[in-house]
Amino acid sequence: MKTIIRFFTRLCEAYLPDAFMFCLILTLLVFVSSLFLTPYSPTELVSFWGKDFWSLNAFAMQMVFVLISGHMLASTPLVNSFLKQLISPVKNEKQALLLLSFFSLVFCWLNWGFGLIVSGVLALKLAQKLKRVSFGLFIATAYSGFLVWHGGLSGSIPLKIAGGDEILTRVYPDLKIPLSETIFANWNLIIIGIFLVTMPILALMMRTDEKIEVPELKVEEEKTTLISTFAEKIENQKFFNIIFFLFFLVILIDGFIKGVSLDINRVNMIFLFLAFLLHGTPKRFINSLNKSFGFASSIVIQFPFYAGIMGLMQYSGLADQISQLFVSISTERTLPLWSFLSGGIVNFFVPSGGGQWVVQGPIMLKAAKDLGVDPAKIAMSLAWGDAWTNLIQPFWALPLLGMAGLKLKDIMGHCIVYLVWSGIVISGVLFWI
Repeated sequence: MKTIIRFFTRLCEAYLPDAFMFCLILTLLVFVSSLFLTPYSPTELVSFWGKDFWSLNAFAMQMVFVLISGHMLASTPLVNSFLKQLISPVKNEKQALLLLSFFSLVFCWLNWGFGLIVSGVLALKLAQKLKRVSFGLFIATAYSGFLVWHGGLSGSIPLKIAGGDEILTRVYPDLKIPLSETIFANWNLIIIGIFLVTMPILALMMRTDEKIEVPELKVEEEKTTLISTFAEKIENQKFFNIIFFLFFLVILIDGFIKGVSLDINRVNMIFLFLAFLLHGTPKRFINSLNKSFGFASSIVIQFPFYAGIMGLMQYSGLADQISQLFVSISTERTLPLWSFLSGGIVNFFVPSGGGQWVVQGPIMLKAAKDLGVDPAKIAMSLAWGDAWTNLIQPFWALPLLGMAGLKLKDIMGHCIVYLVWSGIVISGVLFWI
């Protein structure tokens, strides 16, 4: 395993560019492919690319808040103390990786946004405690739990089709697929169970002797300074933090009563207002915000380019062609497997579960109906394909990379190993069912 990891790591160090360059190369790859495989002119293809260029602005801001809210909360004295207590039993790298892998899988299954944030923070704390660790492996392991999100409680495709999704009813009128046939289906739980057992073991097997020094996150002590002006008195009043935290509690409780789901906006709100309360005063909160925002600078620019790729894939029909290719070679037995693989390929260019369902859902559901295959299995196969190649698609890893101060090549060697193993597991179960 060390030889394999060393090979993939050196391969990535030599040939894998920065995450932003990866995005630009993907854009050109899709453009050239569309030029040869679709009937559109270069001018029309550029127009498709620009049409949706700003469509991910709201999502980009969500990802910024994922990063800064998690970092701000982790930098509060109380949370810093709590995390130290949580990881206090951990004495070595083996124990840290076991805890981190299991923690990431469980919490990403419960909610992908929450799991992504807390796993990254936990990885940082564990690495900082042990001082010298395989830091790239720690961050890759924290990210690896994201693999199970689309088979979990916050998976967008199973939640959509459980509520009478328009794409589903277009092919299957009046059909709603309950969560008992998707998230809680026996075969889906088997995949989750296999990962809970094997992914932590795989993390242990990937340990190498190449370790780096991880500096501890310094939490500033509250300094007593002379407050002389009215403005300084206002900035250091705890009243504001308390009252606005109470506002947040009212919103949270009201949403809970009304059955509002725990989406990424609510996760961000929880972390943000906890940080606001625990920093004590508006002044200390703003100081923490200024430090945290630096981590977001390297990721913000990439989301418009990915939005352009998604628009190019959708409007040119290239995504449809990829899906149709896999449908054409499918049988009743193999359609779930080919749906999974096609979903994994399209996810490189449309790294959004909801967006991928819009692009591929109608084609795969029609194939399921024509071949007499359970639509729930096809929908979940597509969902697993979307989640699977996230392991080597940097789109979702950007917040963790920004938080850790690493580059894509620092974690990719480990992520490839996670990808290969998880692909074998998911493909085997899908073919078996």
